[in-house]
Amino acid sequence: MKAKSAHHLWQFAGGIHPPENKSISTQQPIQDLPMPDKLVLPLRQHIGAPAQPVVTVGDTVLKGQKIAEGQGFISCPVHAPTSGVVTSISDHAIPHASGMEDTCVVIEPDGQDRWIDKQENPDFVTLKKTELNAIIREAGISGMGGAGFPTAVKTAPRDNIDTLIINAAECEPYITADDVLMRERADEIIEGIEIVARLISPRRILVGIEDNKAQAITAMEKAAAGTSVDIVVIPTKYPSGGEKQLIYILTGKEVPSGAIPASIGVVVQNVGTCAAIYRAVRYGEPLISRVTTLTGLAPKHPGNFNVLIGTPVSHLLKTGLQAPVAKLVMGGPMMGFELASDDIPVIKTTNCILAPSKEELGEAIPEQQCIRCGECAKACPANLLPQQLYWHSAAKELDKAESYNLFDCIECGACAYVCPSHIPLVQYYRFAKTEIKVQKADKEKAERAKIRYEQRNARLEEAKRQKEEQRRLRAEKAAKAKAAKAAAAKEAAASGEAQSADAPKKTSQDDDARKAVIEQALARAKAKKAAKQAKSSNDGSATPSATDKAE
Repeated sequence: MKAKSAHHLWQFAGGIHPPENKSISTQQPIQDLPMPDKLVLPLRQHIGAPAQPVVTVGDTVLKGQKIAEGQGFISCPVHAPTSGVVTSISDHAIPHASGMEDTCVVIEPDGQDRWIDKQENPDFVTLKKTELNAIIREAGISGMGGAGFPTAVKTAPRDNIDTLIINAAECEPYITADDVLMRERADEIIEGIEIVARLISPRRILVGIEDNKAQAITAMEKAAAGTSVDIVVIPTKYPSGGEKQLIYILTGKEVPSGAIPASIGVVVQNVGTCAAIYRAVRYGEPLISRVTTLTGLAPKHPGNFNVLIGTPVSHLLKTGLQAPVAKLVMGGPMMGFELASDDIPVIKTTNCILAPSKEELGEAIPEQQCIRCGECAKACPANLLPQQLYWHSAAKELDKAESYNLFDCIECGACAYVCPSHIPLVQYYRFAKTEIKVQKADKEKAERAKIRYEQRNARLEEAKRQKEEQRRLRAEKAAKAKAAKAAAAKEAAASGEAQSADAPKKTSQDDDARKAVIEQALARAKAKKAAKQAKSSNDGSATPSATDKAE
């Protein structure tokens, strides 16, 4: 085993130590669930543009078949988790704090679980970087530990990354999905980490694990032996698993407000994401299932399960309950959100379903007035001023809330946890963020509409100008033709006058000629007649006339 050198750690501001309650779900290995009656697959399971369906109602699909295509650079495709028939493509409740609905593809499993022809790569080390990243993109892998950012965007080949950090802290109470994944599939995680490292060429690779996961630490150190991956054990403190907080703990670097980790030469991936990358590259398996924690004191058999993406939460609860469920929470008690229905599906970012009993949850304490104690500011790991953010958010003074770096809030809930007035501070921040996003979206929509309106007016003006230009050219052409015609007529008239002037001369000459001919003819006729008469006179003296004969 490679010796691990001591790694210097930094301590971020704030933070809390809530009860962990992790042992509830770590007593059993990862288990498989029976096939659900239906699978509900939202087309938006990631940050970015939603996927677009490439199947229609009534289509038969195979396990691993692409049913929706990613749109644009920041997007992910969606695949069928099993074989079956598409029964609906319509709006359905999705995992969201607002209880909103969105377009989902519903598949009725046929029970045969028939795979597509998978493209396996036993010698994936020989693949080019572009080929590796294309596999990750086509597999529909998005971040499985947070907001679901498309992984292929982070793993795009580059050469400006200093540190690759693997987030294995899993600091949220109750959640143990990453813990048991590291215990049982450490080799796959390390293989996935090395694939990512090959793509982005970091100078060092650090895996941050909280010190309350002894078995996972041992398994990961064993799997990383002989590699360039450093397993770094960090103190247990919430929220050490926050991206910016873990970066600071391991490197001492702070991500600037509004920036991303890559801007300081860091890329962060989750252990579950790395395992999914390995399965996609080695076995050609798209992201169609994930390990999800079912926990709380209400389930009869809490633990971690291989759950097909799209499985309704109600199907997980069929494992049995030993107490009434007070409420259903997707995620942990700090950053999770309450579900409006148990018909909502598990998606790629679902790491936990918390089902506490009424006794476990306790009585709800009503919100009271802020006493300005400042405890929230002490607990904030992002060095914000939660009290000011609360006032401005509650008063809907959104510009002021944003000026206090509202969007740097990671919604960890530490401020609300320590608040003696039991103010649900994170709810106010989420509301303000949503309102600001809506206003910005409306403003952008109005700007786009204005641009389209101005472009339309410009097109109409240009069409009008072109029409006027064509009319002017036609008028000029007609004027030129008219002028040419007038000139021709004038020329023809002038030519006609000249011919009229010459006409009498030609007629008089012709008449003289005809007269001369006539006179000549008359003269000939006269001469002929005279000759005839002369002949007759000569013949009369020698020949008697008829009268004389009769006598």
